[in-house]
This record gives sequence, C-alpha cells and structure tokens, in this order.
Amino acid sequence: MNYTWDLTKIIKNDTEYKSILKEINRLLDEFIKYKGSLLKDENTFYDALEMQKKIDMLAEKLYVYSYLSYYENMGNKKYQEYKETATSIYEKVESLTSFVNPELLSNDFSLIEEYISKNKKLEIYRRALENLFRFKEHILSEKEEKILSDASEAFKTSTNAYEAIDNVDIKFDKIKNENNEEVELTPYNYGGFLSSKNRDVRKSAFESEYKFYREHINTISALYIGNVKTDAFISRTRKYNSILESFLFDDKVDTKLYKNLIKITNDNLEYLKNYYKLKERSLGYKLHMYDLYVNTSVVPKKVIEYEDGIKVVNEALKPLGSEYLDAFNRLLNTRCVDVFPKAKKRSGAYEWGTYGVDPYVSLNYEKNVDSVSTLAHEMGHAMHSYYSYKTQDYLYASYPIFLAEIASTVNEVLLSNYLIDKADNKDEKIYHLVDFLDKFKATVYRQVMFAEFEDIIHEKYENGEVLTKDLLCDTYLELNKKHFAPVIEVDEDIQFEWARIPHFYTPFYVYKYATGFISALIIADKLVNEKDFKDKYIKFLSSGSSKYPLDLLNDLGIDITDTKVLNRAFELFNEKVILLDKIEKEE
Repeated sequence: MNYTWDLTKIIKNDTEYKSILKEINRLLDEFIKYKGSLLKDENTFYDALEMQKKIDMLAEKLYVYSYLSYYENMGNKKYQEYKETATSIYEKVESLTSFVNPELLSNDFSLIEEYISKNKKLEIYRRALENLFRFKEHILSEKEEKILSDASEAFKTSTNAYEAIDNVDIKFDKIKNENNEEVELTPYNYGGFLSSKNRDVRKSAFESEYKFYREHINTISALYIGNVKTDAFISRTRKYNSILESFLFDDKVDTKLYKNLIKITNDNLEYLKNYYKLKERSLGYKLHMYDLYVNTSVVPKKVIEYEDGIKVVNEALKPLGSEYLDAFNRLLNTRCVDVFPKAKKRSGAYEWGTYGVDPYVSLNYEKNVDSVSTLAHEMGHAMHSYYSYKTQDYLYASYPIFLAEIASTVNEVLLSNYLIDKADNKDEKIYHLVDFLDKFKATVYRQVMFAEFEDIIHEKYENGEVLTKDLLCDTYLELNKKHFAPVIEVDEDIQFEWARIPHFYTPFYVYKYATGFISALIIADKLVNEKDFKDKYIKFLSSGSSKYPLDLLNDLGIDITDTKVLNRAFELFNEKVILLDKIEKEE
C-alpha cells in the first residue's frame, strides 16, 4: 500500500498545468464578449453558461491541484508559486465573470423560462437559475450594489481588528504545568491544559486566559457590537425581515427551525446535567467551569497500525453496505489518502477534491484510537464527495455547509457504537462512551448555547436596545447558568468566554454544527435499525446540492424541523449517559 497522494490524477505534469492556465485565459478573453448580450437569444445564453462552467471547472482543477501540492510540502517553492498563481487566476475568473448575475437579474424569470422552453439543453441550469432569482428581491440597483461593494472592506473592520487582537496581540500570564514548570500559555495549548488531569493546572489556565479577556473586554465588546450593527445595516438594506432571516436565506431555512432548535435543546438540558453528575462522581468534588473538559476515563494505550485501523472502520461501517465499502476501500488503495505525518506537510486532517477526479484525504495518522476516528470521519467526507461527483452535474456536485458534516459524523457515530460494543474491558468501554458524550456536548449543547447568545444579542439590537459590554457579559453568564447550574459552580469569569469565540464574527453559522450532528445521529440510528435505509442514504450522498438541504433530509424521512426528531437525538444522548452510569457502577 502506498501512503501518499498521486496528484497526477488531477493534472499530469507541468506541461498540462501551463496548458490549462493558458486555456483559462483564452476562454476568459472570449467570455467577456458576452457582457451586455448574455440574453441575446436562447442559444447565446446556453453557450455563455456552458463556457462559464468550463472556465469554473478548469480554474477549480488548477486551484485544488496547486493547493494540495503545496500542502504535501509547504516548503516547496515551486508549489508556493503555483498556489499564488492559482489564487490569482481564481480572482481573475470571479472578476471577469461578475457581470453575469446582475445582467440576469435585470430581467424577469419569465424570460429565462421562455429560453429553457426553446432550448431544452438549458434545463440542467433551471435549479441554479431559480435559486439565483430567489435573491432578486434582495438585490439592489446597480448603483446601490456598487456602494455596498465599495464599503465591503470597511464592513470587515470589526472582524479584522478582532482577529488582530485574538491572534497577534493576545498574551496570557505564564502558568505552571503538571511538572511544576513555568510555561507560556497560548491559544494553541490552552485546550490541553484545560483537560489536564491536574486540577491546579486547569484552574490556572482558566484564570490566566480570562484575565486577558477581562482586561480587553471593552475593546472586544465595541468590536462585536460594531459587527452586529453591520449585520443589521446590510440585512435591513437588502430588505430582509430580520438579521437571522438574512443569514438563513441561502439554505432556504426558516427562522422557526433556528428558534425550535434552541427551545428543544433547552428542554433537554437535564440530560447534560445528568452527565456532569457522573463526572462529578468520578472526580469526587464539586465541579467548576474549568473542570468541564477533563477526561475522567482511561485513555486506551493500544497501538493501532494503519491497516488495522482500516479493518476496524470497515467492521464499524458494515451497516452502510457492500457498495459503500467497496468504493471506500478503492479510495484507500488508489493513492487518494496521504496517511502519515512528515516534515513540512500541512497539519491536521481534511478532505478536498475537484469534479471528475476521486477526492483526496490528508491524515496525520498516529496509530491510536483517535487517528482511527479521524480516518472514519475524513473518509465520510470523501465518500460524500465521491457519490456527488459521480452522480451530479458539476453545477450541483458540491454540497452546502449545512450538510457538510453529516456524512463524516455518521461514520464517527457508527464507529463509536462499534467500539463501545466491542470494547475489551470496562475502562475501554467507558473511554468510548465518554468520547461520544463529549462530542455531543461540544457539537450540540455548546453550539446551540452559542446560537442562542447570537440570537438574543441581534434581536435586542433590532428591538432598539442599546448594546453594552455589561449586556453581552450578563447575557452570556446567564446562558451558562441555565446550561450548567446547579450541578456546576458557574465561575464569574465565564462571562467573558463569548469574547474568545471567533465564530461570532460569522453570524448564525454555529447552529449548523448542531443540526449536522443531530441529523447524523438519527441517520446512524436508522442505518442500524431500518432495513434498506442504506439505499436512501446512498441516494442522499449522491445528491450534492440538487435540492435544498432540508428537502434532501426530508427525502431520508428526517424532518429536522420536527420536535420529535430533535428530541430523539437527545434521547440517544441520554441512553449513552444511562449506559455510562450502569457500567461505572459495575464491579
């Protein structure tokens, strides 16, 4: 087995790379001639759309190849230059094709329908065009759009300033580690110290971090309030009913789903508190906010070679059927996976690819159970891309962020259930249970708390309330008390945690983590318990963005707006809490 990528499946060599670059520039020179005459007639319209699609496909191929080559060895000067070239050509494509949407939207959709009826080859574009025209009522005049575009950089001031504080200017007090050595606390090692087995280390890390945010809370509050005001201005200018609606519009998600998700999560907080009661029992003392992330289980020490990890994942994913596993293993065996850490390779794990080619996965496999979980997760993304690329036209092959984490999490849940069932001993079973519960806690309960904070603050501003530092901190503190008290001692410093969450500068985004995890949990449950559900799931994976996210989930029989569906996910969490309690009590 070869453990590195073969990127020649995307672009064979430098000669082909240069040829594609030349072809993109040639097509762009030709495409610009359509400006002002895009809708001259149905055949001109079709030819223009086909050319734009070809340009986009070639630019994406160049971009993905360049970046993946660079990520293999970030010290390689040749691919550093390729990366810059690909970025430049992508920006050029965006700029020179930017006239298309405004020109289309200056007409009524009835003209588009007339052209589709005259040229049946345009039918493939219908859904994409219908989706574009959904936004028409929120598109302004050309002059107004130009003003908003010119102001876009100014609108980013709050975000840019926050990033500077949180990434460059940030500095914590030093703390003492488990060996009583004085060490630098940074945003990168904070998580490790907060999960330390040594409580004094956790407490010191917690206090050091929040001292920084407390000292800078006035500045960060002003930046976040500025961001909220920008959100309000843009949504109001574009004639949305609310800021929330404007950010959910792209996925065609009703604001009721967002509100219902918050309500159902709050209705099921008792399950979370029951879990923390078990953690308190294990640790033997009243928990504080700095105790939430310590792992009370024994981490398995077993070494799991990569090939053995593949075998484990194959066993866990059997509910997905032989068709899925055959394709899954083919990807693993055809140099689509870069497996092990090496010098100058990009850190972390991810999946990426381009249309017409098998997707690529990068791991940094370390022969432990976490690496096996990462393998299952990233290959879930890869299989989603594989089926969508195989089935959909380029226009609809990619899938939206709303759906992006579902396939990967389905694999993780199936693996988690398998590892719990097949655990060699009590400690191992407890470890896998705690791992699942912590993932649910972090991805559902915590993200929904963030989502509720965003909703409250934006709604208060829209209702005319003056946003202040105290309002932000008090709101966040009360949400923590609702989620954790009285089981957890809610330390006052937690009121500053909102100030360290960069996702708040990408408004109304975090709820998608929760809906994705909940959807995956329901899907995994159905794969095990419902005959032939796997066929529906393969169809879902094959659907790309051919329908809106909620419609694709509905095709699976999962209505994420249904209270019963949401409650079922929390019941599955509670079943694991009850199982953990039972196993911990066993002699």
